[in-house]
Amino acid sequence: MSMIQRIIKPYISFSDVEKDLKEVFKTGIFTRGKYAQSFRDAIRKYTGAKYSFLTTSATTALWLSLKTIGIKPGDEVAVSDFSFPATANVVEDLGAKPVFVDVDVDTFNMLPEELQKKITPKTKAVIFVDALGNPSGILKIKEICKKHNIILIEDAACAFGSRVGDLKCGNISDITCFSFHPRKLVTTGEGGAITTNIKKYADFFEIKLNYGAVFRKKRWDFINYGYNFRLSEINSLMGLKQVQKMEEIIKHRKKARKAYVDYLEPLGFTIQKANKNVMHNLQSIVFKLPENINKDKLIGYLKRNNIESTIGTYCLSKTSYYKKYNQVQPHAKLLEETTITLPCFQGVDIVYICRKIKVFCKTKK
Repeated sequence: MSMIQRIIKPYISFSDVEKDLKEVFKTGIFTRGKYAQSFRDAIRKYTGAKYSFLTTSATTALWLSLKTIGIKPGDEVAVSDFSFPATANVVEDLGAKPVFVDVDVDTFNMLPEELQKKITPKTKAVIFVDALGNPSGILKIKEICKKHNIILIEDAACAFGSRVGDLKCGNISDITCFSFHPRKLVTTGEGGAITTNIKKYADFFEIKLNYGAVFRKKRWDFINYGYNFRLSEINSLMGLKQVQKMEEIIKHRKKARKAYVDYLEPLGFTIQKANKNVMHNLQSIVFKLPENINKDKLIGYLKRNNIESTIGTYCLSKTSYYKKYNQVQPHAKLLEETTITLPCFQGVDIVYICRKIKVFCKTKK
């Protein structure tokens, strides 16, 4: 029996952090220490952004971003419809209305022409999702936001390391939010980050992420209310070690993508596309299925053969909670029903996986 082929395994081991971890325990500094600062600096330098901040997750990063720009009840926020529910949940939590925008069936990202249709005088922000790490199309969305004086927040939960031309994700939008969940290329267990080039936002983040405090006249003064969304030293140490080998991680993902494409495209599978000027970090390797293949049956078959797989992600407008707001967006619905995410961890047995898929496809003809 083959070993279990999991969706992903982190690109970090205990040996990577052992020496520094001993130092953390020796000093007893578990928060706001040198590793948190170093990780924060590494994110800023890697992305090219002027300012960076650590958070407990991409969800708290998105929520705080909406607070920063003053989203309130009655406002509307345009949201990519093919995403994890957290993208819309933060809008809902602040009393605003998420307006779902359909996506491109090839890149899985927000369609500019669909966004244009959804903009109203109540639209205060757009949350563009780099679907599965792919930032294709974001520059056109940025142009629309600039034209209408709308703030662009990039849900780059999956996109650390991706870029458009020479601009890395984190240095494109007004505000960018990253995730360091275990399925991401860089993981801290749980964690996130915010980047921006806009000083007034950076000043707000600095205060809000420190309980509303500033240091003045040799003491802390609380000039606002704030939160504890901080990342610990141990989490930060993990993230720092992975940022230092990002190019190696992305190189591995590209190799895995090519191997899958070589095996599966002849069977009618179609890989998620990236625009020519885009470098997609391949946070997930996702295929659209041939018309005669049932997604759920294939996922079940792979599970019985020790292969973990899942859907691409969710059509938010189709969920029981959010369908109250809008009509279901057809492209996002189609993608939820016809996409599959395959294992892409280092050491994955792609040949074994593809052979099993080929057997399954033969039985469906």
